Amino acid sequence: MNPVTTQSAVDAAAQARAAAEGAREAAMVAQAYADQAATALGAAAAGATGGAIDPFVFRLSIFVLAVFVGYYVVWSVTPALHTPLMSVTNAISSVIVVGALLAVGVPVVGDPGHAWWARAFGFLALIFASVNIFGGFMVTSRMLAMYSKKK
Repeated sequence: MNPVTTQSAVDAAAQARAAAEGAREAAMVAQAYADQAATALGAAAAGATGGAIDPFVFRLSIFVLAVFVGYYVVWSVTPALHTPLMSVTNAISSVIVVGALLAVGVPVVGDPGHAWWARAFGFLALIFASVNIFGGFMVTSRMLAMYSKKK
């Protein structure tokens, strides 16, 4: 190997190490700023609400984040991965069916007067999840048929 080439490779590696160290230090500083900002915003939110935040706000924020994450995940999937994605969707819907069956079959603890609402919503969830599972298998079947050889 040429000594000039070896020396330039060593110099390039040293420059890369120095750049990586600088990037690591910048990331640590950015993390410290983010931690300070989160602490300040958390203290401001606790001070503004008297220390108590309604659980509905947390649930709503989780729902909104799930909508955005779901949108970006589904639209960024390549066409080759749509069939496995449909299979995972069917698996998630089967978990919903289990929860719906529990809601239909188990009375509400401590409030027997309103148990029929839970059962009605559980029955609706059971119907919608069953339709979703059946439709998912139909779509998966059609997509797999597109890849099979014609007879």
